[in-house]
Amino acid sequence: MSSRRLDKYEKLPVYQKAQELFDLAEVIADALKEDEMKEHLAVQMFTNAALIQAKIAGAEGGGLYTLRMQNAVLIKLATQDMFNAISFASMVEINEEDYVDLMRDKIDEFRLVFNDWVRGFDKTYDIPDNWAIRFDCSTPEQEKLEELMFDEDRFFNDFDENEDIGDDEDDEKE
Repeated sequence: MSSRRLDKYEKLPVYQKAQELFDLAEVIADALKEDEMKEHLAVQMFTNAALIQAKIAGAEGGGLYTLRMQNAVLIKLATQDMFNAISFASMVEINEEDYVDLMRDKIDEFRLVFNDWVRGFDKTYDIPDNWAIRFDCSTPEQEKLEELMFDEDRFFNDFDENEDIGDDEDDEKE
């Protein structure tokens, strides 16, 4: 992956807020008291924080609305799991500081930026996924309409753009 493409999503406000969540998860994990649950909770927070960043990158890597929304849903769930982990740590008193409010505030900041990001997804650029979540696949007429909504040229142009990025890397190596 070229650094130019990497820089593109790392500069997004939603990705930067996700990095703040990751950094906070690291601070909280270090502050947990030694307890048999400490490692489990730390892994849960780190895994979810990393997943959030990966899913932002994944959503930015493809333009189809359904795929972007799938990533968005997984980001929401990972964020909730992070909050649940720190809430549990507070309930069982294995954190010396009360990080619940800090995590809640940081997640709320992330949520606002996340909402703006998701609102920017292009709903018109999509294809049916045959799971009937976004599209009603119940009638042949509806299936035909969905096929017409799919812009094959635009879809394959995305792949062509990705090939250009790979070509740039080859040029840099020469």
